[in-house]
Amino acid sequence: MITKKMAIDITADLDKRPIAKLVQEASKFSSSVFFEYKDKKVNAKSIMGMMTFISIMNKASAAKEKIDIKINGTDEGEAMDAITAFFA
Repeated sequence: MITKKMAIDITADLDKRPIAKLVQEASKFSSSVFFEYKDKKVNAKSIMGMMTFISIMNKASAAKEKIDIKINGTDEGEAMDAITAFFA
């Protein structure tokens, strides 16, 4: 398992389309991909989970705090590269 803390700059135009693309990106990999912030943990391969995570990412962004990206599996390195590149 690899973990990375990342500050995510959330803009007001974050809507279903970018979230759907993020879910598609995470789903390309066999590894499990989770986003965590404080006591909330969401599966990045779940569109419904990620839609609820938007408000959590907004809070983290507003507080200038980082979220944890946790990836576990055989292609976790590639998955982490792709997920972090998505936010770059």
